[in-house]
Amino acid sequence: MPSLKDLKNRIASVKSTQKITKAMQMVAAAKLRRAQDAAQDARPYAERMGAVINGLALSVQGSDSAPKLLSGTGSDKVHLLVVMTAERGLCGGFNSSIVKRARSEANQLLAHGKTVKILTVGRKGRDQLRRDLGDHLIGHVDLSDVKRVAYSNARDIADDLMARFEAEEFDVATLFYARFKSVISQIPTAQQVIPAPVDEEAEASTLYDYEPSEEDILADLLPRGVATQVFAALLENAASEQGARMSAMDSATRNAGDMIDRLTIEYNRSRQAAITKELIEIISGAEAL
Repeated sequence: MPSLKDLKNRIASVKSTQKITKAMQMVAAAKLRRAQDAAQDARPYAERMGAVINGLALSVQGSDSAPKLLSGTGSDKVHLLVVMTAERGLCGGFNSSIVKRARSEANQLLAHGKTVKILTVGRKGRDQLRRDLGDHLIGHVDLSDVKRVAYSNARDIADDLMARFEAEEFDVATLFYARFKSVISQIPTAQQVIPAPVDEEAEASTLYDYEPSEEDILADLLPRGVATQVFAALLENAASEQGARMSAMDSATRNAGDMIDRLTIEYNRSRQAAITKELIEIISGAEAL
């Protein structure tokens, strides 16, 4: 049985940990509101951009003059998985859920004889994937110095993707990130960005005449669309990370409180037992006289 001093030191240690988790919870809550607003504000723009591109794509689908970002390379042999995670931990299963989704997709592609390449955004994803898919890692984007994600960060990632695509390093690129739903729910999501996916069930718009041609407009819009999707994914990830961290630190704070209560009860019982033992020794000594 631990001594009274050990129990007292352990209670003090857990209380210190509880203060840290509580502070991290409050910081995450403050950051969450800004990140959530940014992610929600970006959704309508990204969705509308996708709808416009989809409408134009349907009108030029199958055309020999269609941009390469739309028509693709004509193959799906090489897949690039862009895995977006956080730079830091202590956010519950946020990072693991994204990595799990990406790892599952990679294993399925490899099982079907495809070539898989992985580009990581965020240190935690790289650290987890290098254990079993290290041979497939081709690059890493470090955002550890970025306090607030900006469009320029997404533009740099998108430019890198399009440069690799032009160099024929891959045929299909897919983003993996967590879509923010609520503080306790973040949905691991896979979204193809290159070549641009086309919804066959949507109707091509016939209400507009485009000048210049649809192909010329798509050649300009498609790179912007890739950057927009990357930016939206980064914002969703930022909100999901803070939501997951807030939830995880709240649980940690509650668990620390429960542990303090248990240790306090054990300390009081041990202290009472020690006092009782001393009284028995005193009484026994007095009776012996």
